[in-house]
Amino acid sequence: MTSQKYQSKTLKIAVVGDIHDQWEVEDGMALKHLGVDLVLFVGDFGNESVEVVRAIASLNIPKAAVMGNHDAWYTATEWGRKKCPYDRTKEDWVQEQLDLLGSAHVGYGKLDFPEWNLTVVGGRPFSWGGHEWRFADICKDRYGVTTLEESAQRIFASVKSAACETIIFLGHNGPSGLGDRPEDPCGKDWHPIGGDFGDPDLAEAISLTMTTGKQIALVTFGHMHHSLRHTKKELRKPIFKSPEGIVYLNAASVPRIVEGESGKLRNFSLVSLEAGEVTQASLIWVGEDFQVAKEEIFYERSTSVVPSV
Repeated sequence: MTSQKYQSKTLKIAVVGDIHDQWEVEDGMALKHLGVDLVLFVGDFGNESVEVVRAIASLNIPKAAVMGNHDAWYTATEWGRKKCPYDRTKEDWVQEQLDLLGSAHVGYGKLDFPEWNLTVVGGRPFSWGGHEWRFADICKDRYGVTTLEESAQRIFASVKSAACETIIFLGHNGPSGLGDRPEDPCGKDWHPIGGDFGDPDLAEAISLTMTTGKQIALVTFGHMHHSLRHTKKELRKPIFKSPEGIVYLNAASVPRIVEGESGKLRNFSLVSLEAGEVTQASLIWVGEDFQVAKEEIFYERSTSVVPSV
């Protein structure tokens, strides 16, 4: 099939928010029942949870993933290393996760899907968020990246080498520039309240990409949970559409598996893509019968037509 023929097809993408060890066999079955074409994982599989990553790596659906800060929980900081449950001189659970995911891990990299004229570009792996770079040593040690400026250029290098014209950015944390209120997609919701906690290097890479002529369809991420820490009266805003028409989606609805009246419900974010443009984005909850029990539509492209004169 030609890429032109695929472009007329609506692409169904599932974005899996922060997992935090909540991944079951039924999740893979649910994705099959939903008939998704592509699955994107925003990271935080657990605290270096090798077995969770092993299960996800075996998922027989096209996928891309990026590592979150929890995925280097016992490796990236001194306090984490003190609590490490394994002998770090003999094992490296971070590397085990990366090896299991293989080319599906797009942190500081990319994955081309030429059949859809789509490239998924990964942001900085192991991001903690904010302008102050936490977990900097792991990026220096494993990727040779020492500054946020270098990080932006590293992400942008993947854009420049992308085989396809349509780009999806996949980060653990979202970019800066989406608002500084605590309820904004990357807003700081702990004391002192407020402030933009987005990644400046990802924002810079997105800005640079806009100069290339490539089309940015979607920027999706997690890390900043929908449930706010400072109030239970509202949830975080999960969606932002920029003046340039880029849709930004925070998929971190945590916990992603809950007990409902009729059993377990598990959530996924669903994105529909047509000719490189997002037409709908929603959060769904799937029941034990693999049917959609609840759906909250976050975004729908306007279908209004301007009348001709």
